[in-house]
Amino acid sequence: MTDQHQILRSTRLVTLVTLVSRVLGYVRDLLIAILLGTTLAADAFVIAFRIPNLLRRLMAEGAMTGAFIPVFTSWRIERPEAESWEFARRMFWTLATVGLGVTLVGIIAAPWLVRAFTAFSPDPQQWSLAVLLTRITFPYCVLIALTALAGAILNSLRVFGLPASVPIYLNLAIIAGAVTAWRMELAEPALALATGVVLGGVLQLAVQLPALARRGMRFGVKVDFRHPGIRRVARLMLPAFAGVGIYQINVLVSTMFASTSEGWISALYYADRVMELALGVYAISVATVVLPVMAQQAAEKKLDDMRDTLGFALRNVGFIVVPAAVGLMVLRDPIVRVLFQHSAFEATSTELTSWALLFYALGLPAIAAVRLVVPAFYAVQDTVTPVRVAALSLGVNIVFCFLLVGPLRQGGLALATSLAAYVNLLVLYGLFRRRLGMLSEKRLAVSLARTMLAAGGMGLGCWWLANKVELMEITAFGVLLGWFAATLVLGMLLYLGLAWLLRAEELGEFYTLVTGRRVRPRVPSVQAAVPSAPKQE
Repeated sequence: MTDQHQILRSTRLVTLVTLVSRVLGYVRDLLIAILLGTTLAADAFVIAFRIPNLLRRLMAEGAMTGAFIPVFTSWRIERPEAESWEFARRMFWTLATVGLGVTLVGIIAAPWLVRAFTAFSPDPQQWSLAVLLTRITFPYCVLIALTALAGAILNSLRVFGLPASVPIYLNLAIIAGAVTAWRMELAEPALALATGVVLGGVLQLAVQLPALARRGMRFGVKVDFRHPGIRRVARLMLPAFAGVGIYQINVLVSTMFASTSEGWISALYYADRVMELALGVYAISVATVVLPVMAQQAAEKKLDDMRDTLGFALRNVGFIVVPAAVGLMVLRDPIVRVLFQHSAFEATSTELTSWALLFYALGLPAIAAVRLVVPAFYAVQDTVTPVRVAALSLGVNIVFCFLLVGPLRQGGLALATSLAAYVNLLVLYGLFRRRLGMLSEKRLAVSLARTMLAAGGMGLGCWWLANKVELMEITAFGVLLGWFAATLVLGMLLYLGLAWLLRAEELGEFYTLVTGRRVRPRVPSVQAAVPSAPKQE
């Protein structure tokens, strides 16, 4: 089996599991919207949840995964298996020790952390609930750190399904907290939600430990800051920590601006959640799978293969993410209304959220591409370059926040994020090209052009149908849901049809993603569209 076919098959599994997680994540966010709307309590919960989310990004999608997988892969190639598992065991307990220290400091420093996020707020006293919620949720930080390490070890062993499933348990725990708050009619339902976050962290870690034990991991306590593997991971993580610090400043700046008007923080959160649904179901799934593959290729000095893997990932992610971005922009109002407009989440909340979603969606392709290019640097154990580029994009984001928040309100903050993502992508790719060589740029450009043409046609079709049936004028929710679903299905069929007419080679790879099989000659439409696609052996 080729690396590319293996990537598609593994991505299929991760995507299916992630899709379940994202659906539950939507249920979670819907319940939060029903309970809290875009009120001050909602803003307080979002602020409190930002810190554990930051640690999740740091560990699961950033410094931990990016630093540990290449080092652990090298150890497995170069050393006996017993030494590799001893390295993993010591890493686990050393990380647990550091995580506990960070958690204690965070609980103590919660008032100052919240104040930093709300520095532009005219009334600092109104954020006392956010302080309490931050203290409740902070233990999640050490839990997600260990969860991410467990997932990184399993990913290194090419086990992807279980680590991809762990967010399901977090979502279920928060859903349970929301249902409890509703059934018991709690005066502060956000407290139950915060408790659910911590319970979810416990479950996420617990479900992975048996899988590690079956593969040879031992859990006897052994803290070792001097172990050469741990020291190597730490050296690689330090620049990535700086990168997350830069990301945190980005979030901090946006939140400070958003805190000047009630509802902006939560509107940006809900819009970001919709965008993360499109991003996480496929783009992050691909990034999860390709990092161990590129790390092994780099360890074996197969740089040509690594470039091919990155180009393959960029083409396939673009084929999914570009039409998703177009769909989010064209159908943003009905999307937000269908997903969230219930109970405390009123029409004004929909207006606030959909306006932010428009500008977030513009940056979706760049954000997805960055999620793939950064792991390419991690694969060659370079965590410094992404940080330097992130610092540049931070400056771009801050400048655009100042320039755009006035005329575009919360939409300006979302647009600043998108513009900074494009700067990040262009500079990162330029540095990758100079250091590690060119991808197949002509092939990539042709693929992107075809994808954009097909997505543009799909967008026009969705816009025409939405206006024809006056989608936003429909008041009955069942009728709205029916027409909205029909618009999505017709849009997807139109996109795939246009991609077939344009002979998009990714269509054959999309077939593999959906079915788990290579293109067969008995599928004439796909085989005709992709004459170069590999036949089933």
